[in-house]
Amino acid sequence: MIDDQVENRALYWRATKRLTVCLLLIWFIVSFGAGILFRDALDNFSIGGAPFGFWMAQNGSIYIFVLLIIIYCIQMTRLERKFGIKG
Repeated sequence: MIDDQVENRALYWRATKRLTVCLLLIWFIVSFGAGILFRDALDNFSIGGAPFGFWMAQNGSIYIFVLLIIIYCIQMTRLERKFGIKG
């Protein structure tokens, strides 16, 4: 019984770390990549009259961050139910 709990906790934390790393990687790619590295290429497009690269640097990364928080909350709720964690 105790071995099952230890293994269950290890699987839960592995899934939690994987989710966190994936979401942080997406945030980094969007904020650093779209806002800095690929800004010149993205500036060929526009949103509301502003170049898309500028828009991503100023607004897009914030919107993506909020979306990632929502995804994190939903996915963590699913993980907690799956592994029987009361949070």
